[in-house]
Amino acid sequence: DGHVIVPHGQAAALERIQIHEAGHPVPDEAGVQAGRAVLKVLADADEKTLVICLISGGGSALLVCPSDGVTLEDLQTTNQALLACGATIVEINTLRKHLSAVKGGQLARAAAPARMLTLILSDVVGDPLDAIASGPTVPDTTSFEDCAAIIDRYGLGNLLPPRVIMRLGDGASGGRIETPKPGDPMFDRVTNILVANNDSAVRAAAREADDLGYKSFVLSTVIEGETRDVAKVHAAIAREIRASGRPCEPPCCLISGGETTVTLRGSGRGGRNQEFVLAAALEIDGADGITVCSVGTDGIDGTTDAAGAIADGQTAARSIAAGLDPYASLEENDSNAIFT
Repeated sequence: DGHVIVPHGQAAALERIQIHEAGHPVPDEAGVQAGRAVLKVLADADEKTLVICLISGGGSALLVCPSDGVTLEDLQTTNQALLACGATIVEINTLRKHLSAVKGGQLARAAAPARMLTLILSDVVGDPLDAIASGPTVPDTTSFEDCAAIIDRYGLGNLLPPRVIMRLGDGASGGRIETPKPGDPMFDRVTNILVANNDSAVRAAAREADDLGYKSFVLSTVIEGETRDVAKVHAAIAREIRASGRPCEPPCCLISGGETTVTLRGSGRGGRNQEFVLAAALEIDGADGITVCSVGTDGIDGTTDAAGAIADGQTAARSIAAGLDPYASLEENDSNAIFT
């Protein structure tokens, strides 16, 4: 028996495994029901049980089980505030872990004393296992005190629900049970294995570029920062290559990976990849011989049905000719309007 949780629209019929569809990137009631189903099956586990987990990016939103005193609406409001403020995925998942009954090693706690094997696909820079999908089977290295610091750092005190502020405040003062930490003997029967990450995706892209006749040049696999600023840097390097052949001679394929952040300024639709491409397109406007592509390895960019976008030096002009304003779209975080 088993349960798989996927975003809405991605279910398939299986004989013994039940597939649950749930909300992503904002959790929904379907995710709560899926989380309850997972906990219910784990309740029957004993020391003779083998539990196999596959954890990937997106798991934080899909596997949902609010902690005592916190509602789904509280989680949704908190998630939206964190996504909008420019917090990193590690910071976002720090709060998620302390508002959940399954994240931050607590899924392993629910399965104990069973033997657990977890295969992990990383979408987090540096591959910290406790941050990927909020580390449901991994010892948690963060604390309630870290949550309080993040709230102060981004000025979220008046944006998060009162029940969330109360729980995290109680935890920071020692009034709540912490998530299981490194050294807890419970994890002696848990094995976590990283099976793929950003580096493996970048290496694969480089091999494909070489096979197509380009000179692949990997800039970095740990790119972070504000998306539109990172896009400007990449566009500048591409223009330098066209002008001087530095740091590599054309035909060259620049490749990088990581996880940038978008600080929401408007109310449009898009994602970090589409915003990256739009910002880069404005920087290479009118340039010949430069094409920019950015995609999410999970096939989902933001709240859209696109994996990302592709543009060249004529994209901005074509958009304007079609009656669109790419500059306004960027300011409104409405990159999807340019590419659809």
